[in-house]
Amino acid sequence: MLRAVALTAVGALMATAATAEIRIAHVYGKTGPFEAYAAQSHNGLMLGLEYATGGTMEIDGEKIVVIEKDTQLKPDIGRAQLEEAYGDDDAHIAIGPVSSGVALAMLPVAEEYERVLIVEPAVADSITGANWNPYIFRTGRNSSQDAIANAVALGGEGVTIATLAQDYAFGRDGVAAFKEALEATGAEIAHEEYVPTDTTDFTAAAERIFTKMGDIEGEKKLFIIWAGGGNPMSKINAMEPERFGVEIATGGNILAALKAYEELPGMEGATYYYYEIPQNPVNEWLVNTHFERFDSPPDFFSAGGMASGMAIVEAIKKAGGAEDTDALIAAMEGMTWETPKGQMQFRAEDHQAMQTMYHFRTEVQEGKDYGVPVLVREIGMDEMAIPVRNK
Repeated sequence: MLRAVALTAVGALMATAATAEIRIAHVYGKTGPFEAYAAQSHNGLMLGLEYATGGTMEIDGEKIVVIEKDTQLKPDIGRAQLEEAYGDDDAHIAIGPVSSGVALAMLPVAEEYERVLIVEPAVADSITGANWNPYIFRTGRNSSQDAIANAVALGGEGVTIATLAQDYAFGRDGVAAFKEALEATGAEIAHEEYVPTDTTDFTAAAERIFTKMGDIEGEKKLFIIWAGGGNPMSKINAMEPERFGVEIATGGNILAALKAYEELPGMEGATYYYYEIPQNPVNEWLVNTHFERFDSPPDFFSAGGMASGMAIVEAIKKAGGAEDTDALIAAMEGMTWETPKGQMQFRAEDHQAMQTMYHFRTEVQEGKDYGVPVLVREIGMDEMAIPVRNK
């Protein structure tokens, strides 16, 4: 009888070991205005998990299960989906979302459930700033990284800049960080315009900018911070800003958005990723595999998704599993790991991933129907004094 009980117990333990899983929830905007960003992020995540596990999709013998949740780009739904992922699905780690507004609604859920949330690719500074909690890590860049890199590329003594941005966390945090970063360059901000996220007619905003900038002497730029559709660059460029001595400038973007850059050869800015820029084995694998699987190059958020997948695998290996959240946090604070952009490192103070950015100049190249961001120089993580904003 005792032998039978013992065998039953051993069998139960073996069955538990055989079915052990690492449950990862991807909570992102599968439907909604940023579907293109979401698809890139998910494809990148799956490629990152594949690459980091050598194709096994297992970590130390435990199978990785990815649970998909759709925020529909709505904060209340994002919050509810993350609650469901941690509660009903018992996810060990969550990743997402696409939108900064949705991310801000999700942050308290990670603290409530005491589970790690890796934010990718939402950008607003407040995610790892005023609204941060210890369960939040971010592999994506933040507004300050965008801003400081673009300030390095665009700023200088005698330069005057106006900004145009969407009227929500991404746009306002982006402009605030850009203004702060410009102070060190000697450039000045002359005017700020904020418009609704679904704006398609930029006439009134552009006229206010041109009126403000028209009589200013010296080099003048209009810096645009934009996500999603609407394409303000082409529409404002059609209004001939050069009549007022104003040049359009912006940061990098997804390939579809780079079509507008073709009209602006020589335009400079800073970007997070373009598939031909980083030269390392991880990016080489990503580019080749992405062409094979999807018949297209990897894009902005493909690289970010892959970075998050690789971070998860590295963290779980270091922590000795996914069950102990405190061990995961300890493993991730200060952790350095490889990505398509080279090495990233989670800063211990706010869990923001420190990373390289790229100063580019737009070129028109044969065989490409968009303006190509050609590397001017890498801006290393040690060159960017990214503020710690979670105090």
